[in-house]
Amino acid sequence: MTAATTDSLLDYDDVIASYDPVLGMEVHVELGTATKMFCGCPTTFGAEPNTQVCPVCIGLPGSLPVVNAKAIESAIRIGLALNCSIRPSSLFARKNYFYPDQPKNYQISQYDDPIAYDGYLDVVLPDGTPWRVEIERAHMEEDTGKSLHIGGTGRIHGASHSLLDYNRAGVPLVEIVTRPIEGTGERAPEVARAYVTALRDLLKALDVSDVRMDQGSLRCDANVSLKPTGATEFGTRTETKNVNSLKSVEVAVRYEMRRQAAVLRDGGEVIQETRHFAEADGTTSAGRRKETAEDYRYFPEPDLPPVQPDSAWVEELSKTLPELPWVRRARIQAEWGVSDEVMRDLVNVGAIDLIIETTEAGAPAEAARSWWVSFLAQQANTRETELADLPITPAQVAKVIALVTEGKLTNKLAQQVVVGVLDGDGEPEQIVADRGLEVVRDDSALQKAVDDALAANPDIADKIRSGKVAAAGKIVGDVMKATRGQADPARVKELVLASVGVE
Repeated sequence: MTAATTDSLLDYDDVIASYDPVLGMEVHVELGTATKMFCGCPTTFGAEPNTQVCPVCIGLPGSLPVVNAKAIESAIRIGLALNCSIRPSSLFARKNYFYPDQPKNYQISQYDDPIAYDGYLDVVLPDGTPWRVEIERAHMEEDTGKSLHIGGTGRIHGASHSLLDYNRAGVPLVEIVTRPIEGTGERAPEVARAYVTALRDLLKALDVSDVRMDQGSLRCDANVSLKPTGATEFGTRTETKNVNSLKSVEVAVRYEMRRQAAVLRDGGEVIQETRHFAEADGTTSAGRRKETAEDYRYFPEPDLPPVQPDSAWVEELSKTLPELPWVRRARIQAEWGVSDEVMRDLVNVGAIDLIIETTEAGAPAEAARSWWVSFLAQQANTRETELADLPITPAQVAKVIALVTEGKLTNKLAQQVVVGVLDGDGEPEQIVADRGLEVVRDDSALQKAVDDALAANPDIADKIRSGKVAAAGKIVGDVMKATRGQADPARVKELVLASVGVE
């Protein structure tokens, strides 16, 4: 049975009428350590290929791994924040498989004895509905290298050749695995997105990773299966790999539910396999048949001793946990005095932390909220990216707001500056200078523009003199056009009224 295409998907309502979805989320987090998991190579993103490697991370004979203590600390803090138990003695294991970007032909991971287990994360759906996602385990492992397929579509099929970059090989990871998520019904895609969103927020608050999905430091594998309504046995699952945005998590789960339902409706069998997600059209495509644990031939890593964190140290680490994001939001909501509905909207667009960081950079809270949830949210939608992934920092937004407050920019000019920052044209002050965008403050220049506009519109001037002050809007508009939007509208209106003798 071939995979379903976009032309043979089952209508979503029909999927829900006939099947119960079961989800399983596996999230890989690249830890923000300075060096790799088992060697001293740096982890800087974007370095020249194969310049951050050594005999250990490329698996040369005789090289021996040494555990990164900071990575263990980060893994424990993640486990504690996810309400997990911390195992007093956990083991590393070798996960054996061949893949070109895995230089040793095995990955050092954890299997039977993960460092953290039996936890949960409470998430909130867009309408405020709470949902508890149970965590099965959080275990440590090393990342693989990266393949670059040249020619064709960028995938291995159809490529003329492939290049391998081992800079990422050995970067420390924590993989967080949920228990099966059941009972979600039609809200399964929402639950998947809400879970990854909440997990990303938590990891960012812990400061253990930069959680940049666009750079691969947070990667989500979404397992989806369907079972007939009322059945108890799970259906065959697929695993959609490396979904790299919050929106895509939701889209991938929904697509896979519709695709699997179409296969089952037509009498076919869902194949247990990995699948690739295409950002361009929101579809999934077949990858490789999915292995089972037995296929990986796990066995204890002979070159590493057990990880045995002291209980007193674990207790000390528990005291370092920051204010949890949802607790912080409740406090911020009280400080801002906004309703539950407004706060929920801010959370749903991913604006809370951005607004907070903008206020911390000196901007008034109301102005920060306005910029992030209006103009910047529109820009994120136009550019088809998440708000947090826009190439502008809260500090830069705060600077733009300050320029408006100081009267150096109007709101429209400020929007031009923000677009310039988003397009990579430089810092706000540089863009203002390069484009000559600063508000015209020379009254003599403004007065000349006002006089010219009044002379060109004598009928409007007469209306203003007769008491129809609203008619001044036409003259103000003409002056704004003449000054390329660089005049202060309020000052222009004052000059217009003064020029026709209206106080």
